[in-house]
Amino acid sequence: MNQTRLMELVVGLFICLGLAAIFLLTLQVSTQNDLRRESTYSVQARFDNVGSLRVRAPVTLAGVRIGRVTAVDVNPETFQAEVKLAIDERYNQLPTDSSAAIQTAGILGEQYVALQPGGSMDNLKNGDRISFTQSAIVLENLIGRFLTQMGNDPE
Repeated sequence: MNQTRLMELVVGLFICLGLAAIFLLTLQVSTQNDLRRESTYSVQARFDNVGSLRVRAPVTLAGVRIGRVTAVDVNPETFQAEVKLAIDERYNQLPTDSSAAIQTAGILGEQYVALQPGGSMDNLKNGDRISFTQSAIVLENLIGRFLTQMGNDPE
């Protein structure tokens, strides 16, 4: 009786450790949570269409995550989407003429902001605005244009 009770405790402990390991691995891999916090600076960008860009989406430079989207709002004066980006402080040498584009990871993947550095000698600072932006490509619009062009094509 004692040996079966001990075996049940060992198996229960093993299952709890396994679930904790899966939980921690999920947090590390997930784009929704960060276990470590780094100091950041904030920049803004305006887009005509952000697609399905969400808060906490990655901000990348050359495919490397350098920050997160902290807010997505509509500017009531220009009726454009205003996106606030928190960029890790160690990437504080981005030129002021850098560009931002909303891209999609794969065909149906999540959307993120990709930064392309410019050639200016001045660097982006906290509160600056990225002037050169490219909005999200909406797959439904592309399919609609393709079908419309196929229908208008004289054969």
